[in-house]
Amino acid sequence: MTMKSRALLRVCLAYVTALGSALAILGFVPIDDLLYRTLAADVVATLVIFGWSVAYDNSSFYDPFWSVMPIAIVGHWMLMLETRAPDLRGVVVLALVLAWGCRLTFNWARSWSGLGHEDWRYVAFRERSPRFYWAISLGGIHLFPTFIVFAGLAAVFPAVAHSGRPPGFVDAVALAAGLCGIGLEWLADRQLHRFVAGAKRPGETLRSGLWRYSRHPNYLGEMLFWWSLFLFGLAADPDWARWAVLAPLAISAMFLFVSIPLLEKRSLERRANYQQVIDETSMLVPLPPRTSTAARKLG
Repeated sequence: MTMKSRALLRVCLAYVTALGSALAILGFVPIDDLLYRTLAADVVATLVIFGWSVAYDNSSFYDPFWSVMPIAIVGHWMLMLETRAPDLRGVVVLALVLAWGCRLTFNWARSWSGLGHEDWRYVAFRERSPRFYWAISLGGIHLFPTFIVFAGLAAVFPAVAHSGRPPGFVDAVALAAGLCGIGLEWLADRQLHRFVAGAKRPGETLRSGLWRYSRHPNYLGEMLFWWSLFLFGLAADPDWARWAVLAPLAISAMFLFVSIPLLEKRSLERRANYQQVIDETSMLVPLPPRTSTAARKLG
């Protein structure tokens, strides 16, 4: 067995213990409201994973949480609420969440090299604040994503927990957005994996396929997925969506104002031609490449 295989087995064991802890909370903690009881279970599972992160000195134990827990949460909601057969909307939502979560988890497992590797953002936190790293890890790397993902799932709660209104046009838009988002992520990650594994010049940037038209097509796909969940919730219960819209807005803001700027700053530091990529390529929405100032001067 390779070192990576052993590391993945440890991660699987970590998630078995986390899910077991969550089930204990769901079964024995006297919180009547299902939404809040699920949140409590989600937080306890996060704390269990944090314990594994500390034990192995690697916060990347948390990375699969983003894609694993939504499958468990949505599945649990469908099983626990109302003694009825799942309606079409709920089945479609669960299928989308399952497809999205499995794809994202597989992509993480394929790219993670093992316990010797930690996400570069976590490494940066360590270097900037070594004394307070684990406090930062608990709040910023573990709990913050748990809360923001749970908010995104809460937006779709009426679609899987209640019969709601009959499926209609909004559901069709939601399904199209979800499929488009998952498809974009799958294709973008496939192209990126091939590029990273292939022969290339030092500092070279992927500029073919989807990446020729967007600098972050994978993030666009991720945002589309979360907006699709909100739209399903809107279709099921418009009153719920009045506040639930804050969830996809918050997730989109996180990508637009935190994740993308951090990644672009790092790329500018590590790749000599990345400013030209910024000048020529749309940040998010795929658009025809622009002609940069440098290219016009050469012409």
